[in-house]
Amino acid sequence: MPWWGVLLIILAVAIALLVVLYFAGKKLQARQTEAEAQMQANKQTVSLLVIDKKRMKIKDAQLPAGVIDQIPKMQRNLKAPLAKVKIGPQILTMFVDEKIFDSLPVKKEVKAEISGMYIISVKGMHGTVIKKDEKKKGFFKRALEKAQEKAGATSVK
Repeated sequence: MPWWGVLLIILAVAIALLVVLYFAGKKLQARQTEAEAQMQANKQTVSLLVIDKKRMKIKDAQLPAGVIDQIPKMQRNLKAPLAKVKIGPQILTMFVDEKIFDSLPVKKEVKAEISGMYIISVKGMHGTVIKKDEKKKGFFKRALEKAQEKAGATSVK
């Protein structure tokens, strides 16, 4: 078989794979949009005390057996953002939206919008949104900034 024949077969397989991925992605995006709309329809604003937050495996999170049974077996070993919260007299483990996980304060009482066992958004007690802390800069970024500051200061003089 000539080299261009092998190249055509590889190209055809690659195109077929891209088409399958495109349609699978559209289907998953439609499902995600539908789930997001359902969560927004069922959200409630509650006051809760965040005891602890972690990224941990779902099977190790001490969730009720009914919740763990509903999660596909492949996803039980994945790490998910979870928070242990106290709502009234109850202490629960809840899932946290990945977007707000870093801004969720620990050992503080906050108002949060929840949908079932899922924390959608967090607000401070007086309606202020808690800002995400800036990431700590690494050694090389700090050194680069210092070098740029010195270069800028010497060129101005």
